[in-house]
Parts: sequence; structure tokens; C-alpha cells
Amino acid sequence: MASKQQMTEQEMSGQQAEEVTRQAMGPALLAAVASVGLSWYYFFLRGDRQRGIFVGLWPPTILAFASYFNQRKMRQQLETVTQPGATIKNAFDSMMGNK
Repeated sequence: MASKQQMTEQEMSGQQAEEVTRQAMGPALLAAVASVGLSWYYFFLRGDRQRGIFVGLWPPTILAFASYFNQRKMRQQLETVTQPGATIKNAFDSMMGNK
């Protein structure tokens, strides 16, 4: 059985991961939705099918870049926590931004 402190640390790390995801995906999700709307505009309203398809390919690219940067940020946080010689308290403080 996990101790109460370990359970609290696990809950906090889960909350941090969700917060990082929200921060990174917010603008990217908005840009992806906007490009879908622009794609529909070109494809259906303007009749420019080629441009509509081209713009319609942007959302996966935008979301892929957002995912990459999100993973990169999480990797940096993980490396901060797992540095050799770092105490758990120092690693936790640096991850939380207290240092």
C-alpha cells in the first residue's frame, strides 16, 4: 500500500500533467479549429477546392507541433526531477517553480 504522502505526490503530478497539457494545447487547439473553419470557407463558399484541401491539412501539423513541444516540456521537468545527486525536496521545489 502506498503511503498518504506518495498518494498526494502522485495526485499532484497528475494535476501538473493536466495543467501542462491545457497550457500547451489551448492556442494550438484554437488554431487547428480556425484552420478547419478556413478550410471549409475556401472549399465550400469560395469554391477553391485545392486551397481548401491545403488549408485542411494544417490542423494535424499544428497539433503535432503542440504535442512535440508539450512532450519536450514534460521531458525537461522529468530530467529536473531525476538529476543525480538532487534531493527529492530540491527536485520537487524546482519542478514546482519555488527555486
